Amino acid sequence: MGAKTLITVAPTGAESAKADVPALPVTLEELTQTAKECEAAGAAVIHVHIRDDEARPTLDPVRLRDTVRALRESTGLIVQLSTGGAVTDSFDDRLRVLEAGPDGCSLTCGTVNFGDDVFMNPWPFMVDLYQRTQELEIVPEFELFDLGQIASLHRLLDKHGAPYGGRVHCDLVMGVPGGMPGDAATLIDAVRALPEGATWSATGVGRTSLPVMFAALSAGGHLRVGMEDTLTLAKGRPVTANAELVERAVSAATLAQRPPMPTAEAREFLGVKAR
Repeated sequence: MGAKTLITVAPTGAESAKADVPALPVTLEELTQTAKECEAAGAAVIHVHIRDDEARPTLDPVRLRDTVRALRESTGLIVQLSTGGAVTDSFDDRLRVLEAGPDGCSLTCGTVNFGDDVFMNPWPFMVDLYQRTQELEIVPEFELFDLGQIASLHRLLDKHGAPYGGRVHCDLVMGVPGGMPGDAATLIDAVRALPEGATWSATGVGRTSLPVMFAALSAGGHLRVGMEDTLTLAKGRPVTANAELVERAVSAATLAQRPPMPTAEAREFLGVKAR
């Protein structure tokens, strides 16, 4: 197992409504305050979705640039923008996310049923997005929702070479209705199928958050937590701030004798460009 645990926080996402989840950070002020709290708690990476003035998901390029700048000015966190957006966003808008100049971005390796919707990631879009990250020197994190997407990751690397930064880092997104289940057996199968030398984190959605967290730590992986994926700490106990989820991840990682990875070390670990 590695000596340190890379902890990513995904504070907002595109699925939950502010009216239903009052603690969800949707304004720039709320997001930067959340980022400060999560950095203090032990997170090194922030995975970012943004909202418009009505708290609806958006990929507005001006808002994205303002968000990246504000997070850099207020924290030392690695800023990773979502290129998934919402399931209704166009491929062109999702590609344009990279123009905001983040440190990193998500790159989902295939189409997946997402609850009642379909999250579209056809092969040509994957290639366009990957080549653009190489050109702009942005570190991709390969998001894997099922085992078949790992085969697509191998194909992408074989045909188009190594990512910027040289590190193949993946996130196993587990427990999404339509994707792979969030249990230890599936996690181990997924890890065995990853490219040789790849590093990985795991995300357990909803009630799978704790089983996936413990399985990931025991298998030497890293963690992603946040209100994008988890809205309760326990049955009947809603999350009141993203920092609560980071603190819980830090406690689990520390108990596993793999304390949180400092941001400076995380930048070197992921191959992030100094900006």
